[in-house]
Amino acid sequence: MSIITLTTDFGIKDHFVGAVKGTIYSELPDAKIVDISHLISPFNITETAYILKNAYKSFPEGSIHIIGVDSELNNENKHIALKLDNHYFICPDNGVISLLASEIKPEKIVEINIHDRVSTSFPVLDVFVKVACHIARGGTLEIIGKIIPDFKQTIELQPAVSSDNNTISGHIIYIDNYGNCVSNITEKLFQDVSKGRNFEVTANRYTFKKVYLKYSDLVDFSLPKEQRQKDGSKMAIFNSVNYLEIAMYRSNSSTVGSAHSLLGLNYRDMITVKFI
Repeated sequence: MSIITLTTDFGIKDHFVGAVKGTIYSELPDAKIVDISHLISPFNITETAYILKNAYKSFPEGSIHIIGVDSELNNENKHIALKLDNHYFICPDNGVISLLASEIKPEKIVEINIHDRVSTSFPVLDVFVKVACHIARGGTLEIIGKIIPDFKQTIELQPAVSSDNNTISGHIIYIDNYGNCVSNITEKLFQDVSKGRNFEVTANRYTFKKVYLKYSDLVDFSLPKEQRQKDGSKMAIFNSVNYLEIAMYRSNSSTVGSAHSLLGLNYRDMITVKFI
């Protein structure tokens, strides 16, 4: 039985997540359900793509991923199912897949067409679950939709390289649980443009001339503990999924603060890398 994952902006206060899980278990009592996140910022497809892109590859091939963010059906927001990188995704066609699949071409995409058989105002529960259970039973995509050639593209918050290759302009796309601010500039893009040059990373009014590979690289462990005093120090780092991030060492919003709270960095704020 395939794993079914859930990524939504439903939160954990309301009944929505429980209802979706209950419906899956009603159709497939031996289903394996995994929550990736239900705390996506409402309607934020960039954040959705970042979280899911860095999570789905850890699951076995054949896993089925339900994306319940901005999922209401309308003339401009169809529902699609697709096979990508040997995984299945069921989601609205709102641009999230173009962010998720920027480097991999889907093997097959269908526009879901079972809505005439389902009366619903909660499509994740009534449509996406049915599609997921159909796939989990070994069903094909063509049964629940018509094949389409592509999905909706979005260029929102994509990093840009200047014509002289001296500057990368990006944006903060995600603020994590520690208040660290993740940009959409990947280490690969950074290195491809850098070609070994010196650089300055600028976020808000703060400048960084070094990018660390792990948080503790900031600390001189040869010093006695009482002389280190690095908690709350600002830093730039390539994080565990190789995105440029502005962070605070051992950040804690209630004590030493975070990049988000102390540096005034927020979603969509610009980050630039200037090569010298």
